[in-house]
Formats: sequence, C-alpha cells, structure tokens
Amino acid sequence: MHQVRPPAVAGAFYPGHRSTLSHDVLAMLASAKPDAASTPAPPPKALIVPHAGYIYSGSTAAQAYAQLADVRQSIRRVVLLGPVHRVPVRGLALPGADFFATPLGEIEIDQDAVSAIRSLRQVVVSPAAHAQEHSLEVQLPFLQLALDDFKLLPLAVGDATPAEVAQVLDVLWGGDETLIVISSDLSHFLPYATAQAVDSETVHGMLQLQPVLDHQQACGATPVNGLLLAAQRHHLKAQLLGLCNSGDTAGDKERVVGYAALAFTPGEKHAH
Repeated sequence: MHQVRPPAVAGAFYPGHRSTLSHDVLAMLASAKPDAASTPAPPPKALIVPHAGYIYSGSTAAQAYAQLADVRQSIRRVVLLGPVHRVPVRGLALPGADFFATPLGEIEIDQDAVSAIRSLRQVVVSPAAHAQEHSLEVQLPFLQLALDDFKLLPLAVGDATPAEVAQVLDVLWGGDETLIVISSDLSHFLPYATAQAVDSETVHGMLQLQPVLDHQQACGATPVNGLLLAAQRHHLKAQLLGLCNSGDTAGDKERVVGYAALAFTPGEKHAH
C-alpha cells in the first residue's frame, strides 16, 4: 500500500477542481512569462516563492515558476522546503509518504533523496508536520504544470539552524536535474507603507546572500537562511523577479502580508 499525503488546502488556498486549478495556474504562468525581447536569463538553480492563497500571492509565485519554461524537461527532482505553521518540529521533517496528491494528480516522493539525507541528525520523519501544512502544498500545482516529469523531496522546516538547512541542501544539490524551491512569505500584518519599506530591506539582504533573516521579516526565514548560506558556497547570484503585498492584490492596506519571488542562478565560474 503506498502512503499518499492528500491535499489539505485545496478549495481554500487554491481551486479544488482540477479544471479550474489547471486553468488558473496556466493563466498565471502565461502572464508571468518573461518578455521574449529581454535577454534570456540562465535557468534558476533555486527559487524563493510565496505561499499564500493564489488570489493573494499566486501572481508573484508564477513569476518564479515561469523561469522554468526552458528546463521543464530537464528538471527531474525538486527539493521543496517550507516552514511549519501548525505542528512544531525540531529540524527538517520528511513526510513519511510515498506520494503527495493535489487535484492535478499524484507526485512521487524521491526515495533516493530520502535515503541520502535520512541519516543526518537534523532530519526527522513527521507525517503530522506535513498533514495540514500549506507552505509546501500550494507550490505543487505550479510545479505540476511548469515541469514535465519530476520527483519531489518535501521538507517541513521547524527549529533548525541555517547551517543545518544548508547541509541538507548540499547533500541534495545535484546538477541541472535538481531544482531547489524555498517557500516563504515576507512581513506579516504591517500597514501597507511600512511593509513596503521592511520587505524591500529584507529582499536587499537576500540579494546580498546574507543569511540573517528573522521570522518577523520572513515566516520561512529558517529555510531561506539555509538557502542563502548554500548559495554563497555554490556561488549563486540572486535576482528579484517580483515583490508585492496583499494590499496590491486582494487585501486591504491596513494589515498586509509581503510576497517576493527570487531566482538564484549559477554565477560566473572564475578561471583558475
């Protein structure tokens, strides 16, 4: 019997019907497509994407996923990290499942990747941490429609150091076949103008690969900091693709949540 982690927030954070979901995500990807006239960017090794309901942050997330158009066939493994919102956990939690399901179908969990990190002391197995967690789930329909045939390694990140996260990413780094996706929103519940100032400073730090974010700046600060640390080591360059908040999309401007999309691409290799 294979273990399937069923969708927990379909119909709430995103459409629960297959055809509506597919239509909406494809439309967001199409309108986020990089301008054909602009210089083609190198395909990203890693993305940072928001994880609110699609009416709030879907258009921002799509700006990141639209970068995958040229590599949709070559990416075979997606390492997906997001913060836990409901069940606290020490370390990085594997789901203990064989598949994750969405209204678009099932995604196979990469058991080779599971085996590669299972012995690390910061890696635990917690079906409970994954059961209701939206930060990973909302990324799945985008991945299912932006990529062809891939396996998933989902990690729900709780209490961990940037170094512990970076170590897991290093083990799973791979080559062009592996994409890393970090799910995080930015500031929460600040007035519109304050949030804009705070979030642009946060993004500035991310672009400088400074792994010092706190959870007021980004709910996914822990996995983001781990990526920034790994990005330094692997000489990645960060690029901002989109930045907005819920006051720009579908919310009021009194208390907003910030969203950013960033891509990390290999920098110049220095000749030795």
